Amino acid sequence: MRYRRPSIRTLLGWTRTRRRIEREAGVYSNPLWKMDHAMPNAERRVKRHAEYYSTPMKLFRLIRRLGK
Repeated sequence: MRYRRPSIRTLLGWTRTRRRIEREAGVYSNPLWKMDHAMPNAERRVKRHAEYYSTPMKLFRLIRRLGK
């Protein structure tokens, strides 16, 4: 069971192609991109450290959503 349903663009391969082109162009090595994404990256690191993405937590959130 997937945590999230993939989008149509992901299923068609558009997302992978766009990211490959951006990587080859050096978009992600730009310091402005890194500054722009610093906060979301920090939040994701905190969540990962707190095991927010672990299987038991995913199951807990699923059950909580179904209970609403």
